Amino acid sequence: MSSEAGAFGAVVGLGTVLVMCVGAGLYGCPRYNVYSAKMTGEAELAQATQNRQVLVQTAQAERDAEILRAEGTAKANKIIGESLKENAEYLRWLWISKLDNQTNKTVVYVPTDGMVPQLETGRIGEAR
Repeated sequence: MSSEAGAFGAVVGLGTVLVMCVGAGLYGCPRYNVYSAKMTGEAELAQATQNRQVLVQTAQAERDAEILRAEGTAKANKIIGESLKENAEYLRWLWISKLDNQTNKTVVYVPTDGMVPQLETGRIGEAR
């Protein structure tokens, strides 16, 4: 009978181990799902934070580049303006050379009096 008692004890032991494993699985699976969801959420939050930081840094770099371009343009305009202050002859030459380089363009010279076009001079003379 001792072999039957030993076999029964082994079956009871295996049954107890099996029940404990099933119980541990029933207890542990929902907890693992919660843990897994928490870790997935943290990973997504970290990714979103990283993406936001990349966008902010990109915008700052574009802003800084735009500021540098504007400063360079302002300096260039200042240099050009200063060099042209006392250079009316150069400006006249540049204007004439631009007129000479145009093709199929008609230039009409309008008489002016103090930079105001005199467009009615012909009519005034006819009305009298």
